[in-house]
Formats: sequence, C-alpha cells, structure tokens
Amino acid sequence: MLTILSELVDAMIQQAQTDHPMETCGVIAGREGAERPMRLIPMRNVAASEDMFMFDAREQLQVWREMEANGEEPVVIYHSHTHSRAYPSKDDILCAAEPHAHYVIIPTDPAYGGGIRSFRIVNGAVVEETIRVVEQYAGEKSLPLAENRSSHVNHHPYSHRSASTDQRSEAH
Repeated sequence: MLTILSELVDAMIQQAQTDHPMETCGVIAGREGAERPMRLIPMRNVAASEDMFMFDAREQLQVWREMEANGEEPVVIYHSHTHSRAYPSKDDILCAAEPHAHYVIIPTDPAYGGGIRSFRIVNGAVVEETIRVVEQYAGEKSLPLAENRSSHVNHHPYSHRSASTDQRSEAH
C-alpha cells in the first residue's frame, strides 16, 4: 500500500494537467527505508510525447546523486497517461528499474477516469496496490514537499504508470 500526502497527489495531478497533452513525469523522494514520499521532484520528459515518457539521463543522474547525498531514495516514480488507462504499458514495465518504488500513473483523459493508480513492478510482474491519501503522516511536522525545478515546466522526461485511491534514466 502507498500512503501519500494529499498535497503530493494534488501536485502530481496539477503537473499532469499542465503538461497535457504530453506525458509528464517525476519522482517523489523520501528518507531511505522510510516508505514516506516527501519531496516532489518534477522531471523533464525528453521524449516530449503523448504516449511515452523518458527521463533526461543527465537530469536523472543529478537527481539520483542528490537523493543519495541527502539520504533519500525514490519512493514514487510517476507519470501520466494522456490517451489510455492508468495501467503500466509494456515499455513502462520494461523500464521499471526501482523494485522498491511505487509506480504511480495519472490519467489525464476523462474517458479513462480521474483517479491515480499505483503499482509495484518487479522483474516484469505488475501488482496494483491501494493508495491511502492522508493530510499528514503520523508523528511528522509539515515540510516543504515540492522542489521548484525550472526544467520541468511543459517538458517532463519520464513516463511511468500506476495507483488507486483511498480517500529515474529510464526510457519507454
């Protein structure tokens, strides 16, 4: 199960809507081993495509190094689907290289529903998981959740799909 702050869900959805009709993408970092997504990092989709995403290799390397230096890891890898349901594509599955990450997919076409979905993808196996959206994590103060990265606006590079709600460089 993915437990995630409502602020982070809102930020992913807003980014996906802003970038539509192109797929959007990014990562949400959290403290290593904590399983709590905390810091949203929008990324550039170098594929600039309506049906796939790809992280910019240099940007991804920089982000992963930054997470490592901060004692963080990618807890969520997200992207939008603009003309299909929120389920991992063959390319999404092939490129899923973070076995501990939650892969979140945001549908932006109303014909495919409005809810995000989350998946675990390990060795080609896809398992959908429940998403629990919370206002605050138990025992934690509010922290800045989003990183302002000028490189993300209207050209996100990585596209991955997943998640259902409860109210990295990779190429596809």
